[in-house]
Amino acid sequence: MLTQLWVGTYYGTHDGERVVVTTTRDGAQPIPYGLECTCGLSQRHTDPVALDRVAWRHTHPTLWDRWKRKAQRLRRPARAQRATAS
Repeated sequence: MLTQLWVGTYYGTHDGERVVVTTTRDGAQPIPYGLECTCGLSQRHTDPVALDRVAWRHTHPTLWDRWKRKAQRLRRPARAQRATAS
């Protein structure tokens, strides 16, 4: 019996890269709704509405999301330099 049903595909960009998020429903799993991104992200959700929101925000990050990611990238080298200096 086929338990997996196609739900949707989201196209967008994040971190300057084009990505595709595929969302599916698998009735055999305890948490039936899942998403997989070409960047490697994989998550499961119990609610299809939450799944759609996460997939959309992942492929279409808000200005705040982009700013947070950029700030994290800028801080990483500083932490690495401190760790190697001590």
